[in-house]
Amino acid sequence: MQASVRRILVTSALPYANGPIHLGHLVEYIQTDIWVRFQKLRGANCWYVCADDTHGTPIMLRARQEGVAPEALIERMEQAHRADFAGFDIDFDCYYSTHSAENRELADLIYRRLRDAGHIQAKTIEQFYDPVREMFLPDRFIKGECPRCGARDQYGDSCEACGATYAPTDLKNPISAVSGAQPVKKETLHYFFQLSDFADFLKQWVHRSGHLQPEVAHKVNEWLQSGLRDWDITRDAPYFGFEIPDAPGKYFYVWLDAPIGYMASFKHLCEEKGLDFDAYWNPDPDAELYHFIGKDIVYFHALFWPAMLHGAGFRTPTAISAHGFLTVGGEKMSKSRGTFINARTYLDHLDPQYLRYYFAAKLGAGVEDIDLNFDDFCQRVNADLVGKVVNIASRLSGFLKKRFDNTLAGTLPDADLYQSFVAAGEEIAKAYETREFGKAMRRIMALADAANQYIDEHKPWIMAKDPALDKELRAVCTQGINLYRILVGYLKPVLPRLAADSESFLNLSEQSWPDISTPPLLNHRIEPFKPLLSRVDPDRVAAMVEASKEDLKPAAQPSKEKTDPSATIDYEDFARVDLRIARIQKAEAVEGADKLLRLTLDLGGETRNVFAGIKAAYDPKDLEGRLTVMVANLKPRKMRFGVSEGMVLAAGPGGEELFLLSPDEGAEPGMKVK
Repeated sequence: MQASVRRILVTSALPYANGPIHLGHLVEYIQTDIWVRFQKLRGANCWYVCADDTHGTPIMLRARQEGVAPEALIERMEQAHRADFAGFDIDFDCYYSTHSAENRELADLIYRRLRDAGHIQAKTIEQFYDPVREMFLPDRFIKGECPRCGARDQYGDSCEACGATYAPTDLKNPISAVSGAQPVKKETLHYFFQLSDFADFLKQWVHRSGHLQPEVAHKVNEWLQSGLRDWDITRDAPYFGFEIPDAPGKYFYVWLDAPIGYMASFKHLCEEKGLDFDAYWNPDPDAELYHFIGKDIVYFHALFWPAMLHGAGFRTPTAISAHGFLTVGGEKMSKSRGTFINARTYLDHLDPQYLRYYFAAKLGAGVEDIDLNFDDFCQRVNADLVGKVVNIASRLSGFLKKRFDNTLAGTLPDADLYQSFVAAGEEIAKAYETREFGKAMRRIMALADAANQYIDEHKPWIMAKDPALDKELRAVCTQGINLYRILVGYLKPVLPRLAADSESFLNLSEQSWPDISTPPLLNHRIEPFKPLLSRVDPDRVAAMVEASKEDLKPAAQPSKEKTDPSATIDYEDFARVDLRIARIQKAEAVEGADKLLRLTLDLGGETRNVFAGIKAAYDPKDLEGRLTVMVANLKPRKMRFGVSEGMVLAAGPGGEELFLLSPDEGAEPGMKVK
């Protein structure tokens, strides 16, 4: 009787559409992608969905600052996120947006069900209000002193110094993070999800084996024992999000509709693929549901989310897997040190397979932080992937090509060794299933050591000197190539690109996990070897770090007088600035710089070389021939890329949203701007 095929739905936490993906984010998405790929290779009907988290005050304010509609901002960020994820071989079955018709429909449905069941209560509350911006302030847009420990510059929901949680109105000496004004208290009507109604249910759910990691369950138990507070699910206009049904001017708090985005993304996939949505989300499904999240959002996922689902008549998660944070060199990611590295900056310098393997080698089933040490990164990738694994194919393929027309022998000289490799698959599969990726990598590398030991003992390079030993040489090469096939099969969830290239080299169709244990390749013709993976170049790592410093290094803090918007300058100071019209003769990217373009400017007979930080906003070829305005008497500045002989003028918040100043028609290069 054939075993039933597992049906699995997997999600990662939704990245916020307010900034780029960085290496800290990628811990989670690489971890999830490895697990999903393993399940698919094993034959499960496994679906991986995610979406951009698009609502909330930060999105609204950034769009306002950039002078664009929030919809335009989130669309741009979604495209950037999609490109970054694809660059790291993260393969979603559906990557969507929480600003979707499906999410609005499901958020309304869950809210109405909770409301009709008596789990939503309206209360008039006091909330901080920014009198300058004329808006109520969400928790994260109020700062002040912690009411417990007195730490300064803390957000309005929790203290990063002592871990206390509190209401924003509890803060001492609060200020608006939006305008800097002192907020005032103002009454407003809000809607609360009565989480306390679900205390008994949550205690049972948390104690049920397998839903949470032991250390996470322990923390959630602490929250349960201290008592559950009802959850304010309302935000007042202006707010970018979904309006609450029958409550004009009131919007769902982003954390209500964000996890519902898991359901909405899957619903969108169901409509595309003809899948049964209810089979995965009804209260008693035979399908499995797994959430991969960071440890900082456990409260929302282990308390609010299962309570909301249960109260609205949907299933709860099979398991929630939390992971730790990423440190770099043993410390928090640092902008000044260049270790706060964006995904795109990494991709500009290094092969994504390196990071996928390094994270896999570090990840376990717990919530411990993992550290990215660049010396260890280079050594581990070079020693393991290049030195131990790819080197097997590289060192044997030459003999097969020169002496045996790339054709393997008809028998294996050591069938027992081959079978020991196949037998290791059960242990490796268990490690993948339980998210013990580091354990799986160690076992695979131990097999790689055994394969290299076999080759070293038989010394095919010595055999190749004696034509009388051709039969033995071919047999040793056949043994090694078959061991390589198994190793690459075990690494396929982590390194799908290497696996695909190796399948082409081995002249095989796309391989699944069961294919690893099939009979060896005998009398089989392989393709000529092509390099499969190069060594990590430490200079490229250093260039990536340097580029991150350039991209993200904070500007030097000027004096208070210069930053005070009320401060003035004399007319004579301004008159000394020589503004001239310039024509951009040539624009080109600067090798090794993520942010800069090199502009050759014509000032009417004189040319200047200027470096401008506008690469994210402009394609160089679109700039050539265009008129702009430059500061012509700026002191030349020596940079590591050359000397910059001026400055072009642009407006905007930065990044992709920069706009070069351009004169009206009729202006000519060299004209002075008056």
